[in-house]
Amino acid sequence: MRHRKQYDRRFKAQVAIEAIKSQKSVAQIARDYGINPSQVSQWKKQALEEIPGLFERGHSKASAGSDQHVAELCRQIDQLKVEIDWLREKTEQLR
Repeated sequence: MRHRKQYDRRFKAQVAIEAIKSQKSVAQIARDYGINPSQVSQWKKQALEEIPGLFERGHSKASAGSDQHVAELCRQIDQLKVEIDWLREKTEQLR
């Protein structure tokens, strides 16, 4: 089975910035980095959509997403504590 190549965010940002500068064509940038031209366009579009959010005041989307992630992790920890307590209780009953 073939797996998709994954790129780190710095690489994506570098490619997107170069595409935004428009000093080279998308095809030329793709060729230079060894990626598909549609990928360059997608990263450029994503970067342009995210840039305005960098200048918002208050909580950003990333902060809200982070808060949700923390809440989900806390929920999972609580669930695991309940399961561990249950397993301890059952283990004690078997002794």
